[in-house]
Amino acid sequence: MTSSELWSRATADRYDAEETETSSAAVLGPTLDFLAELAGDGRALEFAIGTGRVGVPLRERGVPVVGIELSEHMAAVLRRKMDEDTLPVVIGDMATTVVPGEFTLVYLVYNTITNLLTQDEQVECFRNAARHLKPGGRFVIELGVPPLRLLPPGQVAVPFDVSDRHLGFDTFDLVEQILVSHHFTRDGDGDGDDGRYRRANSRHRYAWPAELDLMARIAGLELERRVAGWDGAPFTQDSANHISVWRKPT
Repeated sequence: MTSSELWSRATADRYDAEETETSSAAVLGPTLDFLAELAGDGRALEFAIGTGRVGVPLRERGVPVVGIELSEHMAAVLRRKMDEDTLPVVIGDMATTVVPGEFTLVYLVYNTITNLLTQDEQVECFRNAARHLKPGGRFVIELGVPPLRLLPPGQVAVPFDVSDRHLGFDTFDLVEQILVSHHFTRDGDGDGDDGRYRRANSRHRYAWPAELDLMARIAGLELERRVAGWDGAPFTQDSANHISVWRKPT
């Protein structure tokens, strides 16, 4: 097991309910279009497939998908949606777990590479992607750009969501490149609840796009393109996120 924190049964059971917006057709449509085009007629491997938010609808589009997932609880939620024969899932970590066969696409979405808390493990994740790719295949990562420009001197926290039902902010250790995401989520229907918030947090190792490019080079992959979102918008110095595509040379 790597340094990734293991998701509990309680977290897995409420994950989909808390991700209804990111699971909507409007949000997922461009993601699925992007990934399906890169997969072509080949197979796709999703690192950290979770509850299948992306993998299940991608499989429904006709792309053969295999998943690797560290949390048995998250995989169990996925299994309620699609059987093992249709979408196989191997329990293991994304840095070292190997599944049979080759793939035209390996992808890792929703900032999940940051779950690996050391640079060495993130490098191994790239190597594992390259290990599974056919020549000419692609590795895709969706990741936020570290928002350090928002940190004035002496400040260590940046809010990323302030709403009636959720308060979220990140705190940063700039030496170790570790951020902790803090979540205060209000449960209930908004009428009969008692106003209390459920607190949770998770640790992540953030990385810059240029650092990821070096990891890719170590793994024998070449940057093919980088865009700001699944819709293909140009990546600029003001972009908060990026979709990066690295290619395994033929």
